[in-house]
Amino acid sequence: MTHLSDAIAQKRDDLVALTQDLIRIPTLNPPGQDYRAICEYLDRRLKAHGFETELIRAHGTPGDSAKYPRWNIVARRSGTHKGDCVHFNSHTDVVEVGHGWTTDPFGAELKDGKIYGRGACDMKGGLAASIIAAEAFIETHPEFAGAIEISGTADEESGGYGGVAYLAEKGYFDPARVQHVIIPEPLNKDRICLGHRGGWWAEIETKGEIAHGSMPFLGDCAVRHMGAVLSEFESKLFPAMASRTTDMPVVPEGARSSTMNINSIHGGQRENDADFDGLPAHCVPDSCRIVIDRRFLVEEPLDQVRDEVTALLEGLRTSRADFEYVLTELNSVLPSMTDRDAPVVQTVARAIQDVMGKAPQYVASPGTYDQKHIDRIGKLKNCIAYGPGVLELAHKPDEWIGVEDMIDSAKVMGAALETLLLPKN
Repeated sequence: MTHLSDAIAQKRDDLVALTQDLIRIPTLNPPGQDYRAICEYLDRRLKAHGFETELIRAHGTPGDSAKYPRWNIVARRSGTHKGDCVHFNSHTDVVEVGHGWTTDPFGAELKDGKIYGRGACDMKGGLAASIIAAEAFIETHPEFAGAIEISGTADEESGGYGGVAYLAEKGYFDPARVQHVIIPEPLNKDRICLGHRGGWWAEIETKGEIAHGSMPFLGDCAVRHMGAVLSEFESKLFPAMASRTTDMPVVPEGARSSTMNINSIHGGQRENDADFDGLPAHCVPDSCRIVIDRRFLVEEPLDQVRDEVTALLEGLRTSRADFEYVLTELNSVLPSMTDRDAPVVQTVARAIQDVMGKAPQYVASPGTYDQKHIDRIGKLKNCIAYGPGVLELAHKPDEWIGVEDMIDSAKVMGAALETLLLPKN
């Protein structure tokens, strides 16, 4: 490992430049911007290091359009004789910038050993680390067995259906083709992430009757009905969720319980364009909608999660005059968990011990990531998330990735490749 570790350390400047280049491609999702551009960048980079590449458009998946096509890249470098395939999968999309930044979100500024930018932590730093690890391994061990794959995939931030799910459906994660998967999500460099909680997303609409705002008694305010829904959530659902905990090693501690986020709320007239300076009309709103993001535990059946919300709504239908609602499920994801004795887990654990001199912490993610598709669609269980970055920085202003953390993680990835792809003495 010493020779490979030194080779990775010598690529520090290349690692920084690669990470900066990736951050400077603003692959915002939504809407799904610059997916082709980042795939073409990775295509040039990986071809130059002997990888065979495929650019794959996920036709017909959610969000795919002529304006915003869902592009993915899969690159493969085969060894000199037969063996396992180790696949590093990273998503290329990033979330909206939001407010509160003190640096250019797409400037990729290097300051005090940190690279700042949207996607630096989640997860372009991890993608860069996996590329550097693979390139250094190939240079150090040109006679390796099996194959190394690197993929850059779309839409993880919106469910992964235009990325890993599509590739899994096409057989790219068939266990006969790929045996070990490492997803360099930012779970901290000394942690192995075994899986994630489940997720259920739904829209709730309350109904009313439009009327003149000066005579609200002649209408029925849908926003007030939604207020009753939110009150039920506050008094009943949130306390019930907080009382439940999981045996999964979910981090941070608050995610050991069930949680729910109210993603959005809108009632009445649509919001006007930014350049409209007129006044609103005076109407009682006849519709109000919220989107909920319910994260559930492996101990909670999905039907129970659905039924719990439905029961509160049905209770309001009984107790509240003229209460009408529509509940629409948007998506659901079951929890996923890899066994601690799985080969990729044991291999990366030893690599962390060798590189950092300590045993890893085993964790599970509070949010879902693309392991769900590799598990459920690809039927490949030997999959973990391991990568550089501080989990709590994801989606935050002034997101950053530490250069030393990337180097250490690349060394761990390189050591894992040595274990999995070098002939045993």
